[in-house]
Amino acid sequence: MRLRTVCPQAPRTWTVELRCLTGGLVLVCQHCPQDAWRVTAESARSAALAHLARHARSDLRAPHLRTCQCHERGCRWHRRHRGCAGPIRLLLACERGGRIWRLADACGACAAATAQAAIVPDTVLAAPLHLPSGRPRRSRRPRGPGERVRVGEILSYLAVALPADVSAGARLLALQCALRMNAYMHVELPAGLLRGLRIDTGWTCHELERARWLNVVNGPGAAGVAAELRDATLLAQSPACPDRRRAADWALRTGCPSRMGETEPRLRLPGVYLSAHSDPSSGEGRSEYDRIIRDCGLHDQGFHGALTRLTATGVLEGWRICPDSGDVHWMLAQGH
Repeated sequence: MRLRTVCPQAPRTWTVELRCLTGGLVLVCQHCPQDAWRVTAESARSAALAHLARHARSDLRAPHLRTCQCHERGCRWHRRHRGCAGPIRLLLACERGGRIWRLADACGACAAATAQAAIVPDTVLAAPLHLPSGRPRRSRRPRGPGERVRVGEILSYLAVALPADVSAGARLLALQCALRMNAYMHVELPAGLLRGLRIDTGWTCHELERARWLNVVNGPGAAGVAAELRDATLLAQSPACPDRRRAADWALRTGCPSRMGETEPRLRLPGVYLSAHSDPSSGEGRSEYDRIIRDCGLHDQGFHGALTRLTATGVLEGWRICPDSGDVHWMLAQGH
């Protein structure tokens, strides 16, 4: 009897590096050793993310066939923790100030322990079912994560994809663009939606254009804004547009000034983040101190002031920092 040889599983981790050469930057991929691409400093970030996204989309795999690549390499990408745990998700991480970008499968525990990293929403592999016109159409079931999880994932991803100096108003606008874009990375935001955001649309659009994250096609004007997104990694999120729009509506309602009691985007953005990471039944939530600061674009000195203000306006019942773990625990006020 001849024994069958077990073929090693191909790793799902891809790394690109931006190298300085005479005359500009070169994008080098470890999985494409024969090729190198010249990029400009303005488009380097978008080019790196788009290249990683192409690799991930060409190697789609069922969840039970994916393993934590960080664990396979001895968990050398992050600080020590108790061990691998949680579902396997795609993790985007940058090192050396954005010179190296890595996209890899990682478990929830390793993802939480990795600095300068964010979970990329998974692609839904199942194609939509088209029923013949003669049959009655069934009510559509939502696919992928719920509104809270989807909003939390996009905010975490934007913390890595956008420069650290991008304002809270621009992050709220980017959240709506990422969730409302179509398959061609085009998005149209009507004027009524922009009024609900309570932001300076012209300035925030300029911020996102300066960050090379989108291009404004039309507006801002009386009809709203039309833009094309330049971040190809967003194509890896769930293609179900109704589910993403439902999450965008949830974020818009949750962060509206009448509900938050605040008009400043720098306070409404943490309010949306804390609501997205809270248990919907009990209102309790917990997250790492430095992750809240990063995902909400806060600074150390602005963190305590923001949460104290949200408590004073009735969004939070209270909050505290655990002295042992350093995690932040909070409780949403009733009705939030």
